[in-house]
Amino acid sequence: MKILIALFVVIFVDVVASQCLQCKTMKWAKCDGDPCECTLPLADTTPQSIDCTKLIPKCFLMKAEMYRAKKNLSTRSIGGKPVETAFVDNDGIYDPECENDGKFKAIQCNNTDVCWCVNSAGVRRSDKGDKNIKCEPVETYWVRLELKHKATAVFLDGDQLKIGIQRAMQERYMLDPKSVEKVDVKYDKDGRLIVVDVIKAKTDSVTDLSRMSYYMEKDVKVLPLFHNDKQLFEVPVVGGNVTMESILVYYVDEKAPTFTMQKLTGGIIAVIVVVSLIVLAGLLVLFFLARRQKAQYSKAQGREMETMS
Repeated sequence: MKILIALFVVIFVDVVASQCLQCKTMKWAKCDGDPCECTLPLADTTPQSIDCTKLIPKCFLMKAEMYRAKKNLSTRSIGGKPVETAFVDNDGIYDPECENDGKFKAIQCNNTDVCWCVNSAGVRRSDKGDKNIKCEPVETYWVRLELKHKATAVFLDGDQLKIGIQRAMQERYMLDPKSVEKVDVKYDKDGRLIVVDVIKAKTDSVTDLSRMSYYMEKDVKVLPLFHNDKQLFEVPVVGGNVTMESILVYYVDEKAPTFTMQKLTGGIIAVIVVVSLIVLAGLLVLFFLARRQKAQYSKAQGREMETMS
C-alpha cells in the first residue's frame, strides 16, 4: 500500500512539473520554479512575467516577436506562406512601448525620434510627428473581423456556422460574453465571407478586444501563438471542419482618429491634383461656352431689332 501511495505521489509531482513546463497560451514562454512562474523574453533584460491562464496582451506579443526577429529566432512553426491580406495596419509590426500591465502606451516612437499616437490595440491613429506630439489613451470598443473560409464540399448552414464561430471565440480565444455588449455574425455564402462584429461598452477600459483578434489573426496566417500550434482556428460543422483562408481586422475607437492629408502618399495626392485640374478646366470650358452663346444671342437679337426698324 505504501508503495502505491509513493508511486501516486511521484506521478502527481511529475504531472504538476510537466504543467509548469508549458504555457498553453504562449509557445515562447518559459515556465519553472516552485511555485510555477512563466516568463516571456521581451528584451535582453529581465523577462516579462505572464499569466498563462489568459491570452497574453498584444503589446507583449508584438514586443516578443520583434525580440525574436532581432535574435534571428523564428516566429513560424508551420511551413507555408501566410495570406498577407489581414490586419488593417499600414505600419505593420513594430517594437512597442508597453505599460506594466501589457497595455500600449498612448505614444509610440519605435526607438526613433519619429512618434505617433496609437489606440488600445496598438494601431496608429494619428499622423507621425516628433517626441512632442500629444497623445491620450483611446479605447478600441468595436472590432470587425472579415473572415473568408476556404472552399469546401461540405454543406454549410449559416446558423450552424455562426454558432461555431461564437463558440470558438469563447473557448479558444477566451472571450467572455459578459464583457461585451454584442457579438454579431453575418454570413455571405456566395462570397464565402463571414463578418463578425464584437462590441463592448465605450466606457469599458478593462476588456481588451485586441487579444482575441490578434490570436485569431495569427491562427489564420498560420503563425499560431498557442503552445499547441498544430490546432488552428477551425469551425466545426456537420461533415467536417471549415478552415479560414484570410482575415481582415477593422478597429473602431471611442474617438475618431486624427489623420490629415499628411497620411496620403505622393501618388494619391498627385491623382487628387490632376482630377481637381480636370474639373477646373471643365468648369472654365463651360463658362466660356456659355459666354460665347450669350454673345451670339445678343448679336442675333440686335440684328432682328434693326430689321424691325
